[in-house]
Amino acid sequence: MNILIVSKSRIPAFLYGGIERITWWLGKELAKMGHQVTYLVNEGSTCPFAKVICRDYTVPLESQVPVDIDVVHFQYPIVDFSLRPFIVTIHGNNDASVQLSRNSVFISKDHAKRHHAETYIYNGIDIEEYGAPDFRIRRDYFHFLGKAAWRIKNVQGAIDVALKAKERLEVLGGNRLNITMGFRFTLSSRIRFRGIVGGEEKNAYLRASRGLIFPVRWHEPFGIALIESLYFGCPVFGTPYGSLPEIVVQGMGVLSDSLGTLSDALKDVNDFDRKKCHEYVCDQFLAATMTRSYVELYERVLNGRILNSTTPYIKESNEKFLPWRD
Repeated sequence: MNILIVSKSRIPAFLYGGIERITWWLGKELAKMGHQVTYLVNEGSTCPFAKVICRDYTVPLESQVPVDIDVVHFQYPIVDFSLRPFIVTIHGNNDASVQLSRNSVFISKDHAKRHHAETYIYNGIDIEEYGAPDFRIRRDYFHFLGKAAWRIKNVQGAIDVALKAKERLEVLGGNRLNITMGFRFTLSSRIRFRGIVGGEEKNAYLRASRGLIFPVRWHEPFGIALIESLYFGCPVFGTPYGSLPEIVVQGMGVLSDSLGTLSDALKDVNDFDRKKCHEYVCDQFLAATMTRSYVELYERVLNGRILNSTTPYIKESNEKFLPWRD
């Protein structure tokens, strides 16, 4: 197949870049499988395994699609595209005003269900970018991984869990001073803020961590941080929202909306089998697995089939933050 991947971002990803990395890994695996891959992405993009077209937003999208493309894969919401068979991956939580296509693909079962849809594919990581975990290395801290400036990610909750358990916490993705969090300033020497980290620097932190503290207060659509952490043998201590109950299954961590429960659970971190956490990701959440599932969907739309029985939608909610109990 000749596949066009369309995104409103630049590739490769700079530092963290969740959607950009998924888009990159998808194209890389498609190329390995023998498919022809073209990216239609933002200016400044480069790629060694696929053709890159820098998108011009001043002209119609349709005029920038090469004539030999078989299927178009959008990485942002779009309602219809009549030029070629297409699918749309929905990476985030949308509000009720966003219109969605019946060919939308969600990134967890819960994500699809909340949009009244059936079709979903789990994200997968490219382990070539992570290297092998070390199960013998000394581990003397926990970590938080995510955009700490987003209050729904609840970095303050992660800090409180670690402090209550008298554990060290490395915050990957935030700074000590954060005005957007309501002028949060954390003084404890147990809490270290590393800012936005990526690549081998991030891998090194995860490789030496005891576990991920992830008390999000929204319905996490998927959470690459979850499978990255589990890959390095880090069990997850998080809230039971969104995709977490699907991914953090028995033996992979503890889920609760209670600060006290998660804090107490940290004491039993050594009861988890780090190697099994790693093997679980290798069995279920690799980029190759994700890509094979997308190829099946490409074939479905090429055969004229629609991916969801009805048009996906999400109801407006007045609940900005899901419960978090002290």
